[in-house]
Amino acid sequence: MAGSTSAVNIPAEARTVRHCLITGASSGLGAALARALAKPGTRLSLLGRDAARLDAVAQACRGLGAIAACKIADVRDSASMQREIEQAFAQAPLDLVIANAGISGATTAPGGRQDIAAVNLIGVMNTIEPLIPLMRDRHAGQIAIIGSLAGFRGMPPAPAYSASKGGVRLYGEALRPLLKKDGIAVSVVCPGFIDTPLTQNNPFPMPLTMTPEKAAGIILAGLSRNRGRIAFPWPIYWSVLLLAALPPSLSDWCLSRLPIKEGR
Repeated sequence: MAGSTSAVNIPAEARTVRHCLITGASSGLGAALARALAKPGTRLSLLGRDAARLDAVAQACRGLGAIAACKIADVRDSASMQREIEQAFAQAPLDLVIANAGISGATTAPGGRQDIAAVNLIGVMNTIEPLIPLMRDRHAGQIAIIGSLAGFRGMPPAPAYSASKGGVRLYGEALRPLLKKDGIAVSVVCPGFIDTPLTQNNPFPMPLTMTPEKAAGIILAGLSRNRGRIAFPWPIYWSVLLLAALPPSLSDWCLSRLPIKEGR
């Protein structure tokens, strides 16, 4: 059953971001977040791996009045990400960084489980670590880390993906109190199913699937309120929390019936 595709109102506070960097901005949720933030007076630094799609997103954002620059970047390369973050910050201090780049089992070649960890977990760290001292110097900034509801309980259809997103969630939750004293806000975003290329090959039902645009609205509304955890949709969120709280014998029985996702 698909979820509602109606637009979500984004609070005015979410539209006051002056400079935002987004990884994985060439399609799906990253592209939707870029378009939702685009307006006159906003600068967007968009990173991704598909040059043609990334340029199209940047053009759309410019059409909405934003200043948008796009760069090809691989979040697995720590030295490259250090340069990209520093160069973007030199253009204008970053108010918001959204570490969104991610892959799933179905988007990797056989044996690509290490790529899942490298992109989804190490890639987030490569994005955030060079940013921290720059934001500390300003005593200001906001970081959004895109995780998944799969990060609350290991899912048999995608063990490597679950592990990477579980690591992302714990990393972000540890950073939030650590960086609060420095004036830096950290939010961990844990969405359910979003209709993007990442999910379109899933061989199992995806209840309450939503559009990237609706998900982007929910995320930006949560960021405007500095919520530490932005998890949605709530019926799946509470179901996952219940699964995680059950004795393993019961949760294993429930989850063992799920079909396996190729690549995992």
